[in-house]
Amino acid sequence: MAKKEVTVEQKLRALYDLQLIDSRVDEIRNVRGELPLEVEDLEDEVAGLNKRLEKLNNDLDTIDEGIKTKKNLIEEAKALIKKYGEQQKNVRNNREYNSLSKEIEFQELEIQLAEKHIKEHKVQIIQKNEIIDQTKGKLAERNNHLSHKKGELDAILAETEKEEQALLSKSEDYQREIEERLVSAYKRIRENVKNGLAVVAIERGASGGSFFTIPPQVQMEIASRKKIITDEHSGRILVDQELAREEKEKMQALFSKL
Repeated sequence: MAKKEVTVEQKLRALYDLQLIDSRVDEIRNVRGELPLEVEDLEDEVAGLNKRLEKLNNDLDTIDEGIKTKKNLIEEAKALIKKYGEQQKNVRNNREYNSLSKEIEFQELEIQLAEKHIKEHKVQIIQKNEIIDQTKGKLAERNNHLSHKKGELDAILAETEKEEQALLSKSEDYQREIEERLVSAYKRIRENVKNGLAVVAIERGASGGSFFTIPPQVQMEIASRKKIITDEHSGRILVDQELAREEKEKMQALFSKL
């Protein structure tokens, strides 16, 4: 059985219907605007702040360990000082006494150096805690902002996601009904023109969204629907106003059911 031939008018109607569907999807996505990107950026920022907090707390643990090590060193040095002091009481000559005195002096210097490091570590702890408090404050503020933005996005998605998915499915259905050559041309034009409008109706003697007047003879050819005509300035596919009106009414009925 021979495949039924599709007329130019049917192709134009199908292309305009496809445009109306894709434009409705664009409208839905424009309502979401930059919200998905804002949410993604906030999530990345929150993750970064949490990672920073984790590192700061790890730094605090390292500093605490450093203080414990220095305190242990001080206790060991004090024990050695006590030991060397006891040994000095039983030395047989000045040389042994002086040697032990040097050991005691060295351990006293070790204690002074350890105490200095402990003070430095305590200053570092204060500084780290200040940064942690600032980071926690910023994290709380970013989390609140993220929660607010997610709420906005979820509300919009709840209203529009079902319709968007239905429209995308319809768009695919219509694309399958149109020959591949025309679909490719439609997509190419759509990517290259403002607002994604690849198929437009003539308005006041010019193509939709354009100020360039279309010659009367060309307008008559468009109205005859005998061939596919593109705007020489924008490259858009042109349809007459009556066809556009009819298809808009048909599509409005479809959209209202989604």
